[in-house]
Amino acid sequence: MHEGKGGGLPDASRRTVIRRAGDAGLAAIAAAAAVPLPVQAGEAMTAETTPDFGPNVLVIDPSMPGGDVQARIDAIFAQQEAAHFTDRRFAILFKPGRYTTDVRVGFFTQVLGLGKLPGAVTIDGHVRVNADWLKGDALANFWRGAENLTIRPPAGWDRWAVSQAAPYRRIHMLGDLVLDDGGSSSGGFLADCRIEGTIRAGSQQQWYSRSSRIGGWQGVNWNMMFQGVQGAPATSFPDPAVTTLLRVPLLREKPFLQLDEAGHWSVFVPALRREAVGTSWADGPTPGSALPIAHFFLPRPGMDAATLNAALARGQHLLFTPGVYRLDAPLRVTSANRVLLGIGLATLQAVKGNAVVEMDDVPGVTIAGLMIDAGAERSPVLVQVGPRGSTGDHRHNPVLLADLFFRVGGVEVGKVETCLEINSHHVLADHLWIWRADHGDVDGTRVHVGWDESTGDQGLVVNGDDVTAHALFVEHFQRYQTWWRGERGRTYFYQNELPYDPPSQSAWMAGPTRGWAAYKVDDQVRAHAAVALGVYVYFRTNPQVVLESAIEAPGRPGVRFHHVTTMSLGGGIGTIAHLVNDTGAAARPGATMQRLLAYP
Repeated sequence: MHEGKGGGLPDASRRTVIRRAGDAGLAAIAAAAAVPLPVQAGEAMTAETTPDFGPNVLVIDPSMPGGDVQARIDAIFAQQEAAHFTDRRFAILFKPGRYTTDVRVGFFTQVLGLGKLPGAVTIDGHVRVNADWLKGDALANFWRGAENLTIRPPAGWDRWAVSQAAPYRRIHMLGDLVLDDGGSSSGGFLADCRIEGTIRAGSQQQWYSRSSRIGGWQGVNWNMMFQGVQGAPATSFPDPAVTTLLRVPLLREKPFLQLDEAGHWSVFVPALRREAVGTSWADGPTPGSALPIAHFFLPRPGMDAATLNAALARGQHLLFTPGVYRLDAPLRVTSANRVLLGIGLATLQAVKGNAVVEMDDVPGVTIAGLMIDAGAERSPVLVQVGPRGSTGDHRHNPVLLADLFFRVGGVEVGKVETCLEINSHHVLADHLWIWRADHGDVDGTRVHVGWDESTGDQGLVVNGDDVTAHALFVEHFQRYQTWWRGERGRTYFYQNELPYDPPSQSAWMAGPTRGWAAYKVDDQVRAHAAVALGVYVYFRTNPQVVLESAIEAPGRPGVRFHHVTTMSLGGGIGTIAHLVNDTGAAARPGATMQRLLAYP
């Protein structure tokens, strides 16, 4: 087990230190990132026209001088390296070709190749995340990503030192991949990748890898899971804490933007995969269908919900360009197979106590690549997938939620009852981070944390049946972190930190029970399965507070948990009395980590 420099998990002050970069030079970056051949913002595009992605998207062409490319990339990074709570968002798009460049990926920056295959864009250099801005500590390296690239690092290795909400997808790495930068780190997610060398986990507390091929894995700390990964280590939980499943029963990869040989832009929607092993592109282009860019409306920050809903009503999909969209009403998704895709960490914020997305009970919808922010006026829910009481059978065409990152507080005051409510059946959730802020910006204007200031009851509520979650991260909510009420739910990997700030035991009681479980399966549920779950406690406000059980679930044979870890962080700041119901010893001062192989 590795707890970071000094042998202990960094305290709140280490994860609170964030300073926004200034705005100097932003205009220069905007000019550098301008996309040629613009058309009117938000209009449908012809296939032959380069879309107008706006000033925060840099489209790179192989004909551009290498020095100019590097200067533009460096200018973005200079703005974003330490910009932990900025409203600025960027996407860097590489057209098919070969490039010699060093891409340092800062906050709210996404790097995307535009080929049908990762090999269509080769970077002779790096696409990397360091933690220099925080002296090697990557605990706060959130909200960024890289997709659909081949990377040939000159020294034979690259670094992706991240924590939550930093997906690494469709990458062919011609070398080793290092996941830390010498200090602590708390990731992470990798999917549909081929890593020719070894992945070196270093200080990573936990990590989930799915449907990939790797040359090897080095390093295990609290909770490492591999699913459908060729070359993964064998299951060895609890020592070391590795969980490996040979296949992924059902998945659909996240859609991606592409540009074909004729210059036609489209969004590619991968097909369903069953019993998946290895990458979706191992034998050629990923199966699926391409949606021409002409079928998409391209929102720009400043557009209101009425404008976006009008596009949906016309039958268009939405491709959100980078920026923050402040919405006073929900986006209404009423048709099957609609795609809502964000690039550059596009962010939807509720501003009048509303939801930001409400879906009818329809199949095949994709919501992906978006951040979702609560506002100061309390919302009952931020994203609702199907109305309550949904009954549709979507097993052959499920809804996909991929790379959705929720925030409550930190950047602004946030208040919500439930961030994500899933009522439809057969939904696939692929990499979610649902976060009530435990820290904010120390400059004084954007701290916005606290038991009574930024509030959230539940992170996730699942009422639908046959819902599957891969890589579910839910943290710091004030009641149940995850509340599963539907039948036959499945979770593959779960990471949770309890709220840091219950002021007292009496303020944090679920009726007669001490505290609210991190993972609650409702009493009436007959069948449920979850594997590789980690629940951590750090009651910094009042270390005397106790959580009775990390997981509460019906004690019946059809409800099963495998490979559960609890831990009291900071050397024992708080107590979790049991792992599942009344089973398992307490994680507490003097016995900080507990393991459970299986329940029942």
